[in-house]
Amino acid sequence: MHSPPIVGLLGGGQLGRMLMESANRLNIRMNVLDTENAPAKQISAHDGHVTGSFKDRASLRKLAETCDILTAEIEHVDTYGLEEVSSKVKVEPSWKAIRIIQDKFHQKEYLSKFNIPMAEYRELHKNSAEELKAIGEELGFPLMLKSKTQAYDGRGNYSVKSQADIPAALEALNGRPLYAEKWAHFKMELAVMVVKTKDGVLSYPTVETVQENSICKLVYAPARNISDTINRKAQELARNAVAAFEGKGVFGVEMFLLEDDSLLLCELASRIHNSGHYTIEACALSQFDTHLRAILDLPIPPQSLEIREPAIMLNILGGSAPDSHLKIAERALSIPNASIHLYSKGDARPGRKMGHVTVTASTIQEAEAIIQPLIDFVDGTQRANTQTSKPRPNIGVVMGSDSDLKTLVPGLKLLKDYFGIDPEVEITSAHRTPTYMAEYASSAASRGIKVIIAAAGGAAHLPGMAAAHTSLPVIGVPVKGSSLDGVDSLYSIVQMPRGVPVATVGINNSINAALLAARILGAFDARVQRKVEEYAQSAKEENLDIKGVKLREIGWEAYHEEMQKR
Repeated sequence: MHSPPIVGLLGGGQLGRMLMESANRLNIRMNVLDTENAPAKQISAHDGHVTGSFKDRASLRKLAETCDILTAEIEHVDTYGLEEVSSKVKVEPSWKAIRIIQDKFHQKEYLSKFNIPMAEYRELHKNSAEELKAIGEELGFPLMLKSKTQAYDGRGNYSVKSQADIPAALEALNGRPLYAEKWAHFKMELAVMVVKTKDGVLSYPTVETVQENSICKLVYAPARNISDTINRKAQELARNAVAAFEGKGVFGVEMFLLEDDSLLLCELASRIHNSGHYTIEACALSQFDTHLRAILDLPIPPQSLEIREPAIMLNILGGSAPDSHLKIAERALSIPNASIHLYSKGDARPGRKMGHVTVTASTIQEAEAIIQPLIDFVDGTQRANTQTSKPRPNIGVVMGSDSDLKTLVPGLKLLKDYFGIDPEVEITSAHRTPTYMAEYASSAASRGIKVIIAAAGGAAHLPGMAAAHTSLPVIGVPVKGSSLDGVDSLYSIVQMPRGVPVATVGINNSINAALLAARILGAFDARVQRKVEEYAQSAKEENLDIKGVKLREIGWEAYHEEMQKR
């Protein structure tokens, strides 16, 4: 292989560091423009790096003088500076593509010309409450208010669930250029890494991403429970979107899979991407390898983008303690088939990406089983780092109407007061709010919910419809109505069709629903299992040792009279 051109990189964070690892293996010289001790510079000992900001025009010119081709690991660069130096040095992908993509509103406007399916959106011109209210009335609530620029990892986004949220949303994004986007009621978030070369557009397989607090937490490669058809359509959508832009390199494409199995593009990144980290272990060529090969016109065999072995990637996010990420990495050392990547970014900060762990296995189910203890440890660490140390809800309780709440209160109190479980409680109807109901059920598992209790009266479709949209166990509570004494609800819930099971308790019996939910959790949580055993023992003692003794002492007639007075 002839000596390759020198690559200039704008940004030396974790993406630049992993790109440098690929460059080093091929003896590709890469000069980095970033702070003096940036993660990418730490593993590349030469004097060609430039210390400065990738947004500074003078620093950019200095970098351009030292290399043959420029690329970026971040969108938030000075594209006018890139345009200025593009007559002297190649810029990949094109500064024109980066300029469009770094403004999410302009990105959508541009892609709309190519018939790329996206959620409806509207630009805000005045950033006023009246303007946002009018958009909400047009698109419907909820909607997502977004900053056009400088938005990533949830920063710059605000969910507006109703008109009441408008003042807080505008205050949170004050001073930013804004647009509003119609809410996408999705059942899964997907991503595809795309490689644009001089010869065409290639794509890695479709993966599933799980977000927590608007930050990617997990990536499943390949995506779980999607058909070959959806996999192909997602890759086609991603390739078509990327093909619309000038330049070469790797692009990250995020999208929503809707309830009807249609796809909507969420957004596109003109760079290597967090959702593609799994490729380091799972594919013959990682996204970092292919980015370098694409911009340098080196061969990329398409077969090398295929997944050799299923993988799950877990982001290591910083907590309140400066060394919180190191504790997670230390725990990961004991996880089989785990590859640990630490980014050498110094002290941790809450929500800061400090590293990631990738687990591979022969099946995605095996990989899930291997990585689950590490996920549990991370979740436990995050709970310990919160000020309240309040655990994330693992039981979801839904009701079709607020009139059902009185039926659920005994079970809710039992869960909270006895078992120490504070459930997530929502009102959603299978008939009045079917879209929200479907979104709630389909996203429950990604929020950490392990079991759902659903109470409904009358036709009582809520438990069954919830079960149809999730793989979690669902417990139905038939609620006694004004007619038929709740028998109609009982029959509706218990007579589910084969393939969509719903556990059903007696009419108005939220206590049994709570106990069954606790037993399900207890199968995996020793603390909850002990509480279940204690509850059963106390019920036995109360029935035999207290009530039975008293009945024998005073006789059944007197005992009955006392019962009547209660």
